[in-house]
Amino acid sequence: MAVKEPRPEEEPEEESKADSGPRDSYGAEQIKVLEGLDAVRKRPAMYIGSTGPEGLHHLVYEVVDNSVDEHMAGFGETIEVTIHIDGSVTVVDNGRGIPTGMHPTQKKSAAEVALTMLHAGGKFEEGAYTMSGGLHGVGISVVNALSEWLEMEIWQDGQVFEQRYERGKPTAPLKVTGKTKRRGTMITFKPDHEVFETTEFSFDILAQRLREMAFLNKGLEISLKDERKEPAKEQVFRYKGGIVSFVDHLNEAKTPLHKPIYISVEKSDMLLDVALGGAHPHDQQLRERERPAEERRGVADRR
Repeated sequence: MAVKEPRPEEEPEEESKADSGPRDSYGAEQIKVLEGLDAVRKRPAMYIGSTGPEGLHHLVYEVVDNSVDEHMAGFGETIEVTIHIDGSVTVVDNGRGIPTGMHPTQKKSAAEVALTMLHAGGKFEEGAYTMSGGLHGVGISVVNALSEWLEMEIWQDGQVFEQRYERGKPTAPLKVTGKTKRRGTMITFKPDHEVFETTEFSFDILAQRLREMAFLNKGLEISLKDERKEPAKEQVFRYKGGIVSFVDHLNEAKTPLHKPIYISVEKSDMLLDVALGGAHPHDQQLRERERPAEERRGVADRR
């Protein structure tokens, strides 16, 4: 009878380098350095919150915030925002204009530095701006990085300066193109369809934000124009009373209990404005009665 010899135990196969590669080959060559505004285009939501409608409209807010800063510093009384037929947006102010001189260390115009380098701007230097809003030095450069193209025009010292950018990169240095008696800055940009889920601006969303900015900055005039409509749709926001006008606005459909109470305190470099207003409690009850019965029942059921 034939005796069957036992088969030698099979040795386990060695793990291939291909299988273990992703775990073992983490070296210096895997460290990537993103230059300039590449980091913004790689992870835009880190800078503007999202690539949806909120992030899209945030681009306009950042440009407008720079113009508002000029007003808060005592320069500029008007800001004009225009939505064009091609989906681009223009923001114009009559402030001092972005500095156009040569930057002492970057060896290019200060305007180009502001538009191409993160954390570059006058908001970091003491004395340039006492108060400011926006992203504090990354706003306009982020807008530039996330735009298909951006055109800048500056009116300063009797001269017109112009420069164009495409996806954050200048197509040529800042140059003088004419003479003017105007003062201020004009930024026109078109959001990049490669970055955003939608590039369609909402007039109502922008109007709400700009109205709030006008309430917060007494005497500042902000206009919004939509050229996509025929005839063009336009609204102008200007409130002499500032936040007192805002309280009046909130109480328009109510019965105020008193005139708004306004308190303003200024100490060294801090300014505090407070406006308070009260409305009759029966206003809420009346609005509840005016609602359809089905809607009231639905609210009651959810409670």
